[in-house]
Order: sequence, then structure tokens, then C-alpha cells
Amino acid sequence: MTEGLDFIIESAVGWAARSKGPTDELWKRLEAMEVDKLWLPGAIVDWKTGLPTGQPIKDAKSKHTHCSQFVAAATERLGVYVLRPPEHGVVLLANAQFNWLASDAGKKAGWVALKDGAAAQAAANDGRLVLASLKNPDPTKSGHIAIVRPGNKDAELLAKDGPDIMQAGGTNALRTTLRKGFGNHKKEYDQIAFYAHAVELPAAK
Repeated sequence: MTEGLDFIIESAVGWAARSKGPTDELWKRLEAMEVDKLWLPGAIVDWKTGLPTGQPIKDAKSKHTHCSQFVAAATERLGVYVLRPPEHGVVLLANAQFNWLASDAGKKAGWVALKDGAAAQAAANDGRLVLASLKNPDPTKSGHIAIVRPGNKDAELLAKDGPDIMQAGGTNALRTTLRKGFGNHKKEYDQIAFYAHAVELPAAK
């Protein structure tokens, strides 16, 4: 009954009553990437496949997480462009993706900024590809980026935990909450930006 949030009811009903369509196929393909088994932290990986390269780790202090590489690989497979190698190296790529998504280049590539987590949830439910992106205020440290999943959380739960996401990171997850996924960035949590892109799925290879 909260004024201004009545659109969530419509989205929830639509989600519950939906027939199989583009959203189901989109998530079938994303889940098939097995981010819970690939792009795992603690090793250098091939950004496209998530498989360890076997390269020795020179910087023992680095956690070697791969959120931005997973998003780069996922968008490439879906025929959508987001900043990725070779245009930018894998080091601090999440921060660079945050800047790129907000830039004219991001807009020209079809990314649309969303108001908040509720709008991100609605866009994901409509079958669009939605990213949650955060830049680390320390330019020498990594930000974070993840893919927003469809769902039917009510306004209270969305405000508390955010929409569910799929991510690589310190802990890879097929599904976790936005708040948990961005748990290493508690101070910047309110600065997470959301972007949506229409998806025309390429034929399966």
C-alpha cells in the first residue's frame, strides 16, 4: 500500500504468472556458465572460460577474485558489450566497468541506468540483462560487479537485502543477495549503480 510502489505488485503478478520465454532462456544460459565452479578466487583464470591458467601468482597479497571477468564473459556470450579485455586489462576491471557503464560509451552501447534495486528487479523480471556495479573509492583496490536475477521479493525485503544476484568474487554464487554479495563494500553499499540492457539471444552454439 506504500504510495509510489504499486508497480511492484504488477511486476510480482507478472512474474508469478509468466510463461516460459526469453527470461527463462537467458537464465538457462547464465546458469550453464557454472560460476559456482569456474572463475574461482585464488588463481589466475582465463577471463572467457573461468578456467585456471596455471600461471603462478606473483602478488601473494591479492585475493585474485574475478567478478568483472565473469561479467565480461557472460555479456560476450549473450551478444552484449561491456568493457572487457583487450580494451581493458583484468586488473581493476570492475572499477573501469563502473566508469564505462556511466559514460557516453556505455549509453551508446545500450546500457540504461536504473534508479534503484527495485527498478533493477523489475527490469530483470522483464527479461533484461541487469548489472549491479560498484566502484571502490580507493583506486588501488577492486570494486565489484554482479548480475541481478529475476525474483518476487516484496518492497521491504528488497530494501533490506536487495535483489538476488549471480556473481564471481570472494565467494562465487549462482544465487545470493545483493547485500551479501557486496558484503566487502559495506560503507559503499548505497552507492551501487544498476544498469539494464535489452537482450536478443544469439543462437546457441
